[in-house]
Amino acid sequence: MAEAKSGSLSLEKFTFDESWEEKKKRAERIVKILMETHPREKLLIGDPYGTLIHCIISQRMRDEVTYKVWERLFEKYGDIHRIASTPVEEMQEFLRKNGVGLWKTKGEWIVRASQIILEKYGGRVPDDINELMKLPGIGRKCANIVLAYGFGRQAIPVDTHVNRISKRLGLAPPRVPPEKVEEYLAELIPYEKWIYVNHAMVDHGKRICNPIRPKCNECPLRELCPYAKGLVTDADIKGKAQGSHS
Repeated sequence: MAEAKSGSLSLEKFTFDESWEEKKKRAERIVKILMETHPREKLLIGDPYGTLIHCIISQRMRDEVTYKVWERLFEKYGDIHRIASTPVEEMQEFLRKNGVGLWKTKGEWIVRASQIILEKYGGRVPDDINELMKLPGIGRKCANIVLAYGFGRQAIPVDTHVNRISKRLGLAPPRVPPEKVEEYLAELIPYEKWIYVNHAMVDHGKRICNPIRPKCNECPLRELCPYAKGLVTDADIKGKAQGSHS
């Protein structure tokens, strides 16, 4: 009989039958295909502070807008010292003028987080997930993004794309929260490939596995995907009544 649990993780919440061994083998094949389909020559920004500020700006923002605002912010303010000494109201106004949503909250987060990094951490962004999550505006997703893209550490940031695709691929149960999705992925995917998961799934989510009308017929993962086979549905993921996807 197949093991129903691996540590604190259970197979019982999935919508189809598969052992842990089978799921791990399928996960490794999925990651290999994703890495081949969505390669990136350079994975890392290599700047923990820049990555942290970028992540704060990016929340509920389109990538292309985020990057432009991020560039303008550093062009104007230069570094952590100037940002930390900027009045919160000025930073808020800068974000508002540049079309950033939640500009009041993000403006305060950017200035306060910068001040804390200088005062508490000697100007160096902490490289511990728990310390990162103590900073204003930094939840688990952003903390993992800083670890992966800022420090080059093996981490799995779970954003909206990773959350959706992991569940459609049956690598995480359809109704678990993002923190639990991270746990399932960490269990199923080899450690040395964690850092590739976020960028590959994000690219896949934008190009093929869209939130609405995913291009299943064009997907290189179709034969490995329970969603494409009707074993997982959007209704399962959203927690609504059972339905089909087309």
